[in-house]
Amino acid sequence: MSTETKGPTWQLPKGKRRSEKTALNDGGTPSLYGTIIKIVALAIVTAAMVFAIMVLIGNEDYLFAGIVALATILVNWVYLRRGNLPAKYMVPGLIFMAIFQVYVVGYSAYIAFTNYGTMHNSDKADAINALLLNGQTRVPEAPVYPLSIVTGADGELNFLVTITDESGNQDVVVGADGEVLSPANPTDFNNLGVATAADGYDALTFKEVVERQEEVVRMRVYLTEDPDSYFLMTADASQAVTFGPRLDFDEVNDTMTRVEDGKVFYDTGEGAYTAQDGEQLAPGWRVVVGMDNFVRAVTDPGIRDPLVRVTIWTFTFAILSVLTTFLLGLGLALLFNDAKLRGQRWYRVAMILPYAFPGFLSAFVWRALYNQDYGFINQVLLGGADIPWLTDATMVKISILLVNLWLGFPYMFLITTGALQSIPGELMESAKIDGATPFQQLRLIKMPLLLVSVAPLLITSFAFNFNNFSLIYLLSGGGPKDFDASINVGHSDILISMVYKIAFSTGEGRDFGLASAFSILIFFIVGTVSYISFRRTKTLEDVN
Repeated sequence: MSTETKGPTWQLPKGKRRSEKTALNDGGTPSLYGTIIKIVALAIVTAAMVFAIMVLIGNEDYLFAGIVALATILVNWVYLRRGNLPAKYMVPGLIFMAIFQVYVVGYSAYIAFTNYGTMHNSDKADAINALLLNGQTRVPEAPVYPLSIVTGADGELNFLVTITDESGNQDVVVGADGEVLSPANPTDFNNLGVATAADGYDALTFKEVVERQEEVVRMRVYLTEDPDSYFLMTADASQAVTFGPRLDFDEVNDTMTRVEDGKVFYDTGEGAYTAQDGEQLAPGWRVVVGMDNFVRAVTDPGIRDPLVRVTIWTFTFAILSVLTTFLLGLGLALLFNDAKLRGQRWYRVAMILPYAFPGFLSAFVWRALYNQDYGFINQVLLGGADIPWLTDATMVKISILLVNLWLGFPYMFLITTGALQSIPGELMESAKIDGATPFQQLRLIKMPLLLVSVAPLLITSFAFNFNNFSLIYLLSGGGPKDFDASINVGHSDILISMVYKIAFSTGEGRDFGLASAFSILIFFIVGTVSYISFRRTKTLEDVN
């Protein structure tokens, strides 16, 4: 009698198992309805990406056009090809990661090596056009002409100008905004001899002129066909003043000459027309400046000194925030972890209330409490004291740390409470039997076990507070302002709020290049500290 060794009854034959794995990887056989939906969705996505490629090519951005074209081909190949089920799930995530993370980081890094800012935010052609359009000045020796505001048959506003020469002869000309003056046949004059209407043009009443005043004062009516020539403008709708170009552009030599004094400005490759004495014309244009932003941050005292001070305060703020919130949260967790304490649940609920309250609202409330003149702390708690909580360079930092302690300790209380409750009770009982004091139990047993689970959270808390923009911006606005710095920075600013002010402050010039350079600095600081901390955390886990 022969015996056969058989596998478990639940196992399928190898060939069948292999075919089922293949079917699973292929995603099965799609229905006709599913196939139609997939083709329509792919068509919409492909059409959008082809449109983006055409726009990029029109802007002469061939690199990104090529990247989008490759992405389009990849998407269609993955979803039209049978199989590759994992790739069908991975491709959308990879595309979104490339758009919202890789591209953003890469573009920020690129901006750090340019002079992109308020006066360098376009290309050279746009800068030249802006210089010529805005570089107009009134011609001092030119006469002032009486005019009337009239409308043509299409309702468009026109200047009706009366020109009287030295012999008393009058010429009446008319022109619309952006057009050249042309002769007109006047049909009506006022008592000063100024033409008020002409053939095909009707006079406006005073009320109608006032209603369209903004449109009137923006009008430019040229004297010749040359767009860079003299033109007429009015400020009161009764007199036309002659304006002329302040700058003369020499396209052959690529220079700008100021008409009033003949000073010549050259393209020095720094993104602005610059004279030999260093004077520059604004606006300029965006160019790659290499390491200039980083060099300027290190060598310019007006930038270097506040940068060093802000960096020190940022580390101090992040470290003290983590340390104080952790110690207070741990102390309260130890206090309320005693099984003999009655009402533990209600005490714990009360402890997490600051954490449940929205942080930005807390910042606004504390800002009002800290008000020097009518705040609750000065007027009620301190009996009418005059403490400058938010206007003194030292007190504002203390105020921020106190508010962050109030906002952050509930989080530490929650995580340390959970970590303490996970420590086996038998371990603590054994320590008591061995004669360990409560302090020895905390130092030798609870803290090592606690730090294993809490240390990664302390690292993330440090990274969060290192970039805690909302608290600084909403509570103190980074103030009080540091008037010795050449950049927009205050005594309570941390690196991230300083970067925001440099990049987006409306009160002073925006310098996106310098702000991006500082952002790279923040990235490397946080990355380095996190890497070292996680290495130490891994060592702690190995020891335990």
